[in-house]
Amino acid sequence: MDRPFYPSKIISVIPQLLPYLSVTFEIMLGTIVAGLVLGFLLARARLSSKKWANKTAGFIINSLRCTPAIVMLFVIFYGLPSLFWALFQIDINDWSKSVFVISALSLLFSASAAEIMRSSYLAVPKGQREAALTSGLTETQAFLRILLPQAFVVSLPNLANSLIALLKEGSLAFTIGLVDVMGKGNLIISKNYGAYAVETYTALAIIYWILTIIFEQLFKSLEKKFSKGRKSLS
Repeated sequence: MDRPFYPSKIISVIPQLLPYLSVTFEIMLGTIVAGLVLGFLLARARLSSKKWANKTAGFIINSLRCTPAIVMLFVIFYGLPSLFWALFQIDINDWSKSVFVISALSLLFSASAAEIMRSSYLAVPKGQREAALTSGLTETQAFLRILLPQAFVVSLPNLANSLIALLKEGSLAFTIGLVDVMGKGNLIISKNYGAYAVETYTALAIIYWILTIIFEQLFKSLEKKFSKGRKSLS
């Protein structure tokens, strides 16, 4: 028998979900920081003139991009404690589940971040670097003052897409018992013995939809702001 649909339940369940957004944002922030660091190292290796570094980084990036998020999460959650025990005799099973979620998502995000960084860097005309060095800047100064700002603008659209994808992938955290906004929704459904499931998932969809729109508008504003200086130079 089909269950009736109660739109009013959507409104009532949203306030129960919102406090758990803090967990979702914590996972996302930790993943962004760790993923960008790893992504930078991979991108640097991909741009290296050393063939072994280029090939190794390319293999790692392709392997990570081909791995489903749920598979990576289970590999890290179940495999990392075994690895730590085998190598260091350290039991990490009592670590916070957020550590495992951030570790898994950071690896996946680093692959996308590396390709975004590499393609953005290559999109900046080589003459910009040569002109900066000719004007007396050091290699580091040329990168930080000239190349990085331009590459950052180029990377914004792809970076926005990757962060939105990361936001949605974070909902897998509940599969290992970490209660974020998605996990709380599942707990509410379980508490109601499966009742109002459609309404609860609709509330979750609305929350993710609003967050996606906010991210899109934020990155559009950033792109518009930083593109002004770039257009004036062209």
